[in-house]
Amino acid sequence: MKYEGEKDYKHGSKENIGILITNLGTPDKPKKEELRIYLKEFLSDPRVIEVPKLIWQIILRGIILKVRPQKVAKLYKSIWKKEGGPLLVMLEKQKKGINKIIKKKYKNFKIEIAMRYGNPSIKKGLEKLRDQGCRKILIFPLYPQYCAATTGSTFDKVTDILRKWRWIPEIRFINNYYENVLYINCLINSIKKSWKKFGKSQKLIFSYHGIPKKYLLKGDPYHCFCQKTTRLVIEKLKLKEKDYITTFQSRFGPDEWLQPYTDKTLEKLPSEGVKKIHILSPGFSSDCLETLEELDVENKNNFLSAGGEEYNYIKCLNDNPDHLEMLSDVIINNTKGW
Repeated sequence: MKYEGEKDYKHGSKENIGILITNLGTPDKPKKEELRIYLKEFLSDPRVIEVPKLIWQIILRGIILKVRPQKVAKLYKSIWKKEGGPLLVMLEKQKKGINKIIKKKYKNFKIEIAMRYGNPSIKKGLEKLRDQGCRKILIFPLYPQYCAATTGSTFDKVTDILRKWRWIPEIRFINNYYENVLYINCLINSIKKSWKKFGKSQKLIFSYHGIPKKYLLKGDPYHCFCQKTTRLVIEKLKLKEKDYITTFQSRFGPDEWLQPYTDKTLEKLPSEGVKKIHILSPGFSSDCLETLEELDVENKNNFLSAGGEEYNYIKCLNDNPDHLEMLSDVIINNTKGW
């Protein structure tokens, strides 16, 4: 077997500590062909779609990749930035902000970013850290709540790449941070800022990305972690049960997913007398297609069309100063002893 990076060792070379910050992914362009490439990689991941491979590939190649790319490309075009996809643009900003904070104390930390699907790839990110002499590497997926389809898939990809290296670096992997005190405080700060600007509404909606219910029944802890994040926030805000609700968005396919569904809930609330809401998505560390288009456009229109009067979307934590401080703190705590 030929190993990669066989000539990276030099006796007496200075060792650095590498940080690889990852997120889900983005197509290279908001166009049909680029979306087809991106969706093929994403939807071929057995962690994401737990269907027998042969059956699923027939469905994926025969139907989905012929229809979905064109539809999704239009949605991406509506949120695309001049510098690129919003998730990648924000990841670059987060890297810059975290690097500025960490370098004040730790000069030998090297930070790179990567996407689980698309570019920049995890392979390239790891190679960049290796080329900078990083013999210890921390992998930090920006998913607060662990899920096999996100965090677990990132671990799979990292280990698949490293198994081809001759000299494996010491690796640490951040599994989650859904109950981190600073993370909870960041969410609370974002809610309070929105309340201060628009006033409190009748109900606060916590909308997390959904997963098929069968994943929960197989033992995935994601649902429980989402519920705990909500609970920790509402306890500090001292809200009552009638003041909030946890929902799940972004269903795909015919299977039952985690409920209640965000879209169905928003369509129903006005008929129950709830006309003014605030909504946030704590499972996303950065605004992306599922928040900028699905929550702040599509679901907003559904709520207002159903009789709602005021819909306030609270942006993700993005590159808020307190969020960058929190992410830096998580990194520092997880590199202790190195």
